[in-house]
Amino acid sequence: MTMKFRFALPLLLATLLPTLTGCFPVVATGVGAGVLMISDRRPSETYLADEGIEIRSSNRISEKFGEKVHVNITSYNRTVLLTGEVPDGTTKAEIEKIVTGVPNVKAIVNEIAVAGKSSLGARSNDSYVTTKIKGRFIDANKFSPNHVKVVTEGGTAYLMGLVTQREADAAVEVARTTSGVLKVVRVMELISEEQARQIDARPAEDASDKKKTGQR
Repeated sequence: MTMKFRFALPLLLATLLPTLTGCFPVVATGVGAGVLMISDRRPSETYLADEGIEIRSSNRISEKFGEKVHVNITSYNRTVLLTGEVPDGTTKAEIEKIVTGVPNVKAIVNEIAVAGKSSLGARSNDSYVTTKIKGRFIDANKFSPNHVKVVTEGGTAYLMGLVTQREADAAVEVARTTSGVLKVVRVMELISEEQARQIDARPAEDASDKKKTGQR
């Protein structure tokens, strides 16, 4: 069985879940969550912590600013990427402060733009670009696509994940050469090839535990 085939189904699920759940963060449950967690390099507790960070951050920002801002929160290994648009620098700083106060947050990368809210058309285009990048990850067949999370905002592709230098470079090259991408920003955490092998070779029982956690 080739790598391309083995990782196509989890990637398809990863692509479809955000589309099906709309703009609001949701903790995935059932078979889909189990598949995604098993193929993820993060420990199950970190995976769930990231989900919690996204939900709490989104709720707190919505309570404070409502429809005045458009902010996306993406947490990977407890590093939070903030993207979107806000009306002024004060609001941008306040949002970062709010997210900093959320439990389990380790670091914040604040890429929020001070600008008018993007149109639905622009957001749809960003989603399409993300899908193209993920599809090209599969075609390139140089690493597991599930190890790199892609967030596209205003044509800028942000790449997150626990990856080796080789995987990071390959992911950047694919994203950089994808039509519609204006810029690529690395938000990835580098690990050694040996660390990657150890993580990817975790015992089957560990994978089983992660699946059970996702199906609770």
